[in-house]
Amino acid sequence: MIGKKIPVVTFKLRVRDDSISGPNPFRWEDKSSTEIFQNKNVLLFSLPGAFTPTCSTYQLPEFEDSYEKFKASGIDEIYCISVNDAFVMNSWGKAQNLIHVKLIPDGNGEFTRQMGMLVDKNNLGFGQRSWRYAALIKNGIVAQWFEEPGIEDNHGPDPYGVSSPSHILKELGNAS
Repeated sequence: MIGKKIPVVTFKLRVRDDSISGPNPFRWEDKSSTEIFQNKNVLLFSLPGAFTPTCSTYQLPEFEDSYEKFKASGIDEIYCISVNDAFVMNSWGKAQNLIHVKLIPDGNGEFTRQMGMLVDKNNLGFGQRSWRYAALIKNGIVAQWFEEPGIEDNHGPDPYGVSSPSHILKELGNAS
């Protein structure tokens, strides 16, 4: 994966628009992966699903809490991507009180598939989801890769360690 150019896809986002009145002041916005990753050092992490136990209890909150440490390590932005739609990702971000980590809905799994990380989780009733991983992406190119071991369809345990913020920060420190 290191040295791989990230896939060019269009993400379908729901963004707040104060010009829209009523209880749902959001509009659709297309954003390309090029816009997100170009001319920046981005830490991207992916997980099986919003509102799931490990993702909601540990992974996303730990990245949010570690934001300043990542900034000090030269990271411009942190993005979390999941094979969920924009409505789910926005609700999850609100429930998690996110300030720093930005969420990317990969509703059709296109980015995840092109990254080679799309797996079946039919054993849990999830359909296709992302395997848990993280990547340091510099100007659209994967510079460092952190993939949980044992990638396979319908995997039993859900490993979490290699893609954790503490492990990544340790590796970033060793890379300098």
